[in-house]
Formats: sequence, structure tokens, C-alpha cells
Amino acid sequence: MDDSDPRPPPQGAAPHAPAGPWLRLRLRAARREAVPAAAFGLLGIVAAIGQAVCAARALQLALDGAGMGEAVGPLLGFAGLALLRAGLGVLFERAGFDAGAASRRRLRSEALGAMLAAGPALLRRHHSAELATVVVDRVEALEGLFARWLPAAMLALAGPVLVVLVVLWVDPIAAAILAAVGLLVPAAMGLAGLGAAAAARRQFTAMTRLQARFVDRVRGIATIVLAGHAEAEAQALGRAAHELRRRTLKVLSLAFLSSAAMDLAFAVGIVVLALRYAAGLADGSLVRPGDALLVLLLVPEFFAPLRGFAAAYQDRSHAGPAAEALAALPEPPPAPPALPVRNVAARGVAVAFEDVCLTWDASRGRALDGVSFRVPAGETLILTGPSGSGKSSVLEILLGFVRPESGRVTLNGADIATLVPAAQARLVAWIGQRPVLFASSIRDNIRFARPEASDAEVEEAARFARLDPVLATLPQGLDTPVGEGGYGLSGGQAQRVAIARAFLKNAPLLLLDEPTAHLDPATEAEVLDGLRRLALGRTVVLASHAAAAHAFSGRRLDLRDGRVQLGRGVA
Repeated sequence: MDDSDPRPPPQGAAPHAPAGPWLRLRLRAARREAVPAAAFGLLGIVAAIGQAVCAARALQLALDGAGMGEAVGPLLGFAGLALLRAGLGVLFERAGFDAGAASRRRLRSEALGAMLAAGPALLRRHHSAELATVVVDRVEALEGLFARWLPAAMLALAGPVLVVLVVLWVDPIAAAILAAVGLLVPAAMGLAGLGAAAAARRQFTAMTRLQARFVDRVRGIATIVLAGHAEAEAQALGRAAHELRRRTLKVLSLAFLSSAAMDLAFAVGIVVLALRYAAGLADGSLVRPGDALLVLLLVPEFFAPLRGFAAAYQDRSHAGPAAEALAALPEPPPAPPALPVRNVAARGVAVAFEDVCLTWDASRGRALDGVSFRVPAGETLILTGPSGSGKSSVLEILLGFVRPESGRVTLNGADIATLVPAAQARLVAWIGQRPVLFASSIRDNIRFARPEASDAEVEEAARFARLDPVLATLPQGLDTPVGEGGYGLSGGQAQRVAIARAFLKNAPLLLLDEPTAHLDPATEAEVLDGLRRLALGRTVVLASHAAAAHAFSGRRLDLRDGRVQLGRGVA
């Protein structure tokens, strides 16, 4: 579409919305997928406890003067449990990866579904780089939440409790010491997490701005070079990259604070218990040496789930800012329940707008304000007016990209909101200023309008569009490959491919949005000739500048600031 309608400029950061409720719903949905990973982790803790028991038993037998034969059993048990623990560790990592992959697939599917439901109108509010960041980077940033944090959160509750119960059976006071020291960990993590969440949010903002800037500069690289601003833009990109690097290091520094708090708690626990047993073993007033060794060996196992949770807590801190953009994606519009879904015969299409209103941005006013008109089947309506008058908004409604906020739009008397989307798409052919061509052959680009079309039908459409002179100059004719965006073809040649595509689709409603803009007069005349042949027998709505408008006969409708100017249309 052109810039003939008011729209908010692309923002420098992705959209944001409260992420708490959105995250809670997704975590509930993913909890079942995280259970296998948590179960393997808990079995690993049980194996570690068994190893500690075997080691303590072997030491006690040695101190009691037992023979080597009696210590073989505990030693073999220790080795067997070590192998089992290693296998459970592999299964734990694999189950976590599977849970994260399943969640990424689900989130990416939801995000793409929301974007497709919103349609191209979403690009009016958000930069394409922002949307790409949402689908790729933001979803990837949530992978740790489901793959590591959710299983770690389950283990952080069950694992230490299991270890404390075993220590309680051996030495109740040592169990109390472990529990007290363990309670310091969540408090320290909470303090570090508040700062990490804010730093992660600023990091995501800096990354989104850098990506949007980079995409814009790549698109306009030719203009930048011709204007002599290449060096200045390179320096600006360097500054944006430095800002992102600085904010990333800030996130890492806060993560190290959380790790330091964990190490401090572990050191306090092991030192207090070691001093307690050192004094008690000297006078024999406390537990036996084997039991003391068991308690000391279980201290690392007590902190292991908490350490894993602390490491994964950074994933939780990153998840909030990452989820804000996903939570802000628009919900799919609900189907109108009061009206039945309909189909419309495609032999001819009559178009009617009845008091239609549409707003892209409330701060800029309405793009369409009470617009009403009728186009009988087979006739042409030419929309005229200055930039920002609402011409392209009319076409986007007819394309199904956006729904009016009030009023009624009908095709053959059927409300457009009640039409089957696939049927509506078959009714409409659109040609804009710059055709959307893909990196493929010219034949495939034409067949895109109707994938089931035969080669003969594609060749016939090319002839109707007067592509024959162009194809005669190309080495492989219709099978000549073109680059993304039609690279390798001139503007006029690309427009002829778009006209051939419309001929092949054979839709009864033809929408033309400045189809000859940016073309030289000679090429414009050739393209207009093809468009006039295409318009025969079809309903046409044309938004165009003066040259293209004069090439078509039909009723003209003048728009100003989203309103129809009465008395200014020309029959």
C-alpha cells in the first residue's frame, strides 16, 4: 500500500503488555511437559543420597576395623549409583530440552496465528523488524523458562525437602541448620531478580531498536550512499551495538550476584556443620564419623537443586520482558455470532459501503469517517484525493486486512464480516505500486495466484498481460528466475507479471492501488493498456493519481480527510 492513509510511525521498541497473566497461563499449559524432567532430576537426587550413604557406610566400616570384604558392597553400590546418576542426568537434560522445544513450537504457532489473524494491517502499527524479533528472539528467550526454570522450580521444592528429611533422621540440629541457610537463598535471589528483570527489559528494548535500525538502513542503503551518509550511519549503528553490549553485560553482572549469594549460603552451611562435627567428634558427644560424613556429603546435594534454580532464575527474569511483546499481540477477531457465515457467487460483485468508520491511530483521527458509496457489478469506481484522504483504507477493507469499527461493507449484499475468508480471497485481485514477487521463476510468480493452474493457463495469462515481448528478451522465457522483490526485472516488467497474475486468478473484483506510480510515461502507457484489458467485465475500485484515473472511465469519488466530498464526484 502507499502512504495515502494516516498511520502511526513504526516504534523503536516492540509492543508491551502486562506479561504476568499471559505467563501464568502458558506455565500451567507447560507444567505437564516439565514433569518428566523434574522426575528424572528427583531420581538423580535419590541416587546422590544413595551414594552418600554408601560412602559414609564404607568409612564407618573402615574406622570400625572391618575387613575389606565388608566394604566391597558399599563401594560397588557407590559405583553403580554413580552410573545410574549419570544416566539420569542425561535423561533430565533431554527431557528439559523436549519440554522447551514443545513450548517454543506452541508459542511460535500462537504468535504467527495472531499475526496472520491481524493481517497486513499489523504492519501499520509495528515495524516488521519488531514482529520478526517477537517470533524469533522473544520466543527463543522464553525457551529457558520452560526447559530449565520450570523443572528447576519443581526440584527446588522437592529436592531440598528430601535431603533435609534424610539429615533429620541422622542429626535433627544439622537438618535445622540446613533449612535455615537454605531460606536465605530465595531472599537473595528475589533481590537480584528484581534488578535482573529491569535490566533484561532494557536489553530487549536496545536489541529491538538495533534490529529495526539495521533493517531500515539495509532497505535504504542506496539512498544513504548517494546522500554521502554511509559513514555517519555506520557510526550510529556502532553506537546502538555498543548500547546493546553494555545492557547485556549489566544483565550478566546481576546474574553473577545471584550466583555469589548461592555460594555464600553454601559456604556458611558447610563451615557451620564442619565446625560442629569437628568439636563433637573430638569428645565423642555427637554422631559417629560415618554419620557426620553422610551429613557433610549431603550438603552439596541440598544446594544442588537450589543452585540449578538460581541459574534458571535468570531465565525467569528474562521471561517477563520477553513475554510482554508476545502478550501484546492482538487476539484474533471473534466471528460475529449473530449472522451466519456466507459464501458469495463469483460471477459478478457489487460493492457497497454504508457509513463506514475506521481508525488506525486515535491520536491522528479517523482514516474513514462515515464513508458511503455503491459500485454496481461490472462498473468502475475511481477514488481520488490527496495523500492521507483514506483511499488505501478503502482497499484494505475490501482485501479483508482490517474490519471497520462501525458501518457496513457488503459484497453482493452480503456483509463482508460474514463471508468465508477463503471465498472472499477468491473474489478479489489486487495490484499495487510495487508487485510482491518472490525469488523464483516468472512462471511460479504468475502461478502464485492460482497454484492449481496448468502451464497452458499460465502462458495464456502472460499473453493477455502482453508479457510476450518481455519474455522474448529473457534467456529462459517464463522459466527465467528472478530475485526477491522482482530483482532482475524493471518496474514495468514487474507490473506486467502482476497483471498476468490477476488474469490467471480471474477474480470478479479488481482493486488497483496507484498501479502506475514510479513508472516513466512510456511504460505507464503500456501498463495502463494491460490494466484496461484486465478491467473488462470486472468490478474495479481504483485509487490512483491523475494519469491512471484519466485512463479509466467510471464514477469518481473524491475523499478528503476520510470523508466523501459531496458534489465533487464526476459521473
